[in-house]
Amino acid sequence: MSTETYINHPNFGLLFRVCLVDDNRELFTTLYAQRLFFLVNSGKEGLEFEPITRTDARVLLENRIRNLRRAGQTQELDQLQGVYKQTFQ
Repeated sequence: MSTETYINHPNFGLLFRVCLVDDNRELFTTLYAQRLFFLVNSGKEGLEFEPITRTDARVLLENRIRNLRRAGQTQELDQLQGVYKQTFQ
């Protein structure tokens, strides 16, 4: 079973979910180039796309990794560390 999540952005096409940020916010990137990043807020009115910088996206992912490390969630931690290396290094 795949845990990958994709959504369609109205202008940039298919986006790939990098990680969950909090309850209603997730970090997504463009599928192929992984150069454009979006915070996607899900609410009563649907999805809201907020473009963010590559640096801000990296900080959000690093914070998520730190939180997973503290919580001892090793499976998701290992997966996100792989995504971090693939995306930012």
